[in-house]
Amino acid sequence: MSSVHTRWLAACVAMGFIPVAVGADPNQLTPEERNAGWQLLFDGVSTAAWRGAGQADFPAGCWSVEAGCLKYERKAGEDRAGDIITREEFTDFEFCWEWRIEPGGNSGVKYLLYRRSTRPDDKFGWTGLEYQLIDDERHGDARRAPDRTTGAVYDMFAPGPKTLHPPGQFNVSRIVVRGDHVEHWLNGERILQFELGSAEFKEAVARSKYRSIPGFGTKRASPILIQDHADTARFRNIKIRDLSGVQ
Repeated sequence: MSSVHTRWLAACVAMGFIPVAVGADPNQLTPEERNAGWQLLFDGVSTAAWRGAGQADFPAGCWSVEAGCLKYERKAGEDRAGDIITREEFTDFEFCWEWRIEPGGNSGVKYLLYRRSTRPDDKFGWTGLEYQLIDDERHGDARRAPDRTTGAVYDMFAPGPKTLHPPGQFNVSRIVVRGDHVEHWLNGERILQFELGSAEFKEAVARSKYRSIPGFGTKRASPILIQDHADTARFRNIKIRDLSGVQ
């Protein structure tokens, strides 16, 4: 084990994040995770923690549960089902999940959400900071700019050096929001960090596609969103812990 990995493991344990090897007993919490305050948002069977954006219930159609995964797959001629959001809202949190896309695929996880639509039934009516999930090699959007690659805050901040497993394999991602400090992690490595409300953050918003949204990126309690980007994607081991009051 490298010294870098050893330090990362020690830091994770100290913070209450208990890393689990990809593919090992998915959708379960260890006793250590439970003691640290983690809760599952998907147990491999039930979608009870989620609902469709603009919908009271979990959407039918493109979203389903298959082989222990929340799966999005749009069949030919099928209408898009819309984004899904957690029923609970979160402010300071650590959110961890495994994900897998297909070659050329694109998806994302959004947080600190802002309702951009006045229609309560709008299936795509929320936006927010987006942890980008994409095929860096094959998708044209990823080739446009580093801040559109996996692990980026989409159209705002590019990730640093990273280890990304190819399409067809699972990756482990993590978002940490504590106070104004935000981190993106990928496969055990912190690849990005920034401060909400900082001059750097304001400049990033001003040059992004979000610049016309008043208060975009403001700290607020909100659901967490998994995107319907019309491409096949799978999600499992979705878990969160509340960091309110955690130093």
